[in-house]
Amino acid sequence: RGHAEQVELTVLNDSTARTAALQSGRLHIINRVDPKVVDLIKRAPGVTIQNASGRGHYVFIAHCNTAPFNNLDLRLALKFAMDRKEMVDKLLRGFGSIGNDIPINASYPLFSELPQRPFDTDKAAFHYKKAGHNEPILLRTSDVAFPGAVDAAQLYQATCAKAGIKIEVKREPGDGYWSNVWNKQPFSTSYWGGRAVQDQMWSTAYITGADWHDTRFFNPAFDKMVVAARGELNQAKRKTMYKDMAMIVHNEGGVIVPMFNDFIDATGPKVGGWVQDGNQEMMGGYALSKCWLNA
Repeated sequence: RGHAEQVELTVLNDSTARTAALQSGRLHIINRVDPKVVDLIKRAPGVTIQNASGRGHYVFIAHCNTAPFNNLDLRLALKFAMDRKEMVDKLLRGFGSIGNDIPINASYPLFSELPQRPFDTDKAAFHYKKAGHNEPILLRTSDVAFPGAVDAAQLYQATCAKAGIKIEVKREPGDGYWSNVWNKQPFSTSYWGGRAVQDQMWSTAYITGADWHDTRFFNPAFDKMVVAARGELNQAKRKTMYKDMAMIVHNEGGVIVPMFNDFIDATGPKVGGWVQDGNQEMMGGYALSKCWLNA
């Protein structure tokens, strides 16, 4: 496998620079294209937008073991204050779908639909008042968290204000975001590419002891359910167990999932062999070994 003598990976956190490099021919493939520039990129001769729906999702994550997010009512207030449809319409522009505060969607086997959490300022205000919190809440973000993350944080700030919740948005530098903010600071934006099966997603980021447990939602009962479902051979029973697990995270966890994103990559005129793959960006990570460059 492999159709090139060498492959060079160039990290360009600035989306404008990444796009310009593709259009000039300096790069042949770029990932994480911002939906708002898709139409502009498509105008470049020979450039093709490659998008695929899958398990990727954008998230707002709160550490459940850190004040004020250790208060369930505050977490519920933050969830009800999220206008998911507005996020999808304004940021994804048709390249994704509405999320429901769980990391699982219909792309996964044994998925069960949960009642959709609405944008409800009355419920958000009720839970916020019940939580007894009235200080500004600091939300850290950067466009490296996901394309349009800063815009998303500002939209969220506005919808929270309608419920009387004060959100202070702090734009962090892209360099160092993944080492200094994500999984370190108590409230931030991030993204997940998803995993092949439900057990892998739950085990990677939601059970106690997981290295990437970025919401700090420690629940021994939930941990036992993950392990039990992993060994359950009855598919119907296993599906019910997954639904019960999803309900716990939906109702009690620290993750807010406003949207599931398409993976949007772009290829230059010389790239051949590209196939759609909803498992991850860049053909599920295999583009560099399965694609080739035409003369």
